[in-house]
Amino acid sequence: MDSALPPQLPERVTDGPWMIGRPEMALIGVTMLWGGTFLIVHVAMRASGPLFFVGLRFGTAALVALPLAWPVLRGLTWRELRAGAVIGLGIFGGYALQAWGLRSISSSTSAFITAAYVPLVPVLQWAILRRPPRLASWAGVALALAGLMLIAGPRSGIGLGWGETLTLVSTVAIALEIIFISLWAGTVDVVRVTLVQLTVTSFLCFASMVPAGEAIPPLSPYILLAACGLGAATTLIQLVMNWAQRSVSPTRATLIYAGEPVWAGIVGRVAGDRMPPSSLLGGVLIVAAVVVSELRLVRRDTRT
Repeated sequence: MDSALPPQLPERVTDGPWMIGRPEMALIGVTMLWGGTFLIVHVAMRASGPLFFVGLRFGTAALVALPLAWPVLRGLTWRELRAGAVIGLGIFGGYALQAWGLRSISSSTSAFITAAYVPLVPVLQWAILRRPPRLASWAGVALALAGLMLIAGPRSGIGLGWGETLTLVSTVAIALEIIFISLWAGTVDVVRVTLVQLTVTSFLCFASMVPAGEAIPPLSPYILLAACGLGAATTLIQLVMNWAQRSVSPTRATLIYAGEPVWAGIVGRVAGDRMPPSSLLGGVLIVAAVVVSELRLVRRDTRT
């Protein structure tokens, strides 16, 4: 990375032991909403190509974000354009590949495989930010990964088929998205960068349709409703992520995001997908991962 990048953010800021502030609560809410989108996209992929649907979703999100960004849009800087473009590229890779995979695998399976980005974020954080996670952070990531393996393990279809492989590759882009958001979040305007990244994602999707050989599908009511609804949700998700990760470290944010497959599994159960006891144990381990991350903060704060 070049020397023009912003200085590293502090690992964590807290007001007291066991403190979970508004940024953490906001990311938990985002994770719940995020987990519920897998089933919607899975159903939409029966009638639409992935690039068109993701492009329509993020195009709608950009239109929703435009009125919020308009009053401050004149202040857009080249730094914010670059940040939004790089983050948008990560979003494009993650969501497009994930949607492509959802054409051949279930929503629960997609959520479980997507959660493989959990152990990738600390490694990429080390490589990009030159800030190796502490031992407790690694322990928390290991617990989260173990929980995700328990959730995914008993299910059939978790393998290296085409859909699974595409989803697994998408985890790299998602991990980079989280890193890049934290890299620039403290030095750019949240609303302006959000608008740029949503617009870039939509443009890349639509521009990729021709080389990918994807045609515009018939616009059914479900496709329009799903894309518009997810577009509004996407705007909320990206705004909250950009705002909250100004004070929440990448590793800590990742541990919160690790609850995504749990919520996806709950939605899947409502749709008829049963979760075995081992999957419930996996959910407990994911919660334990967040607690382990907190314990490190308690120790550090009580000594100061």
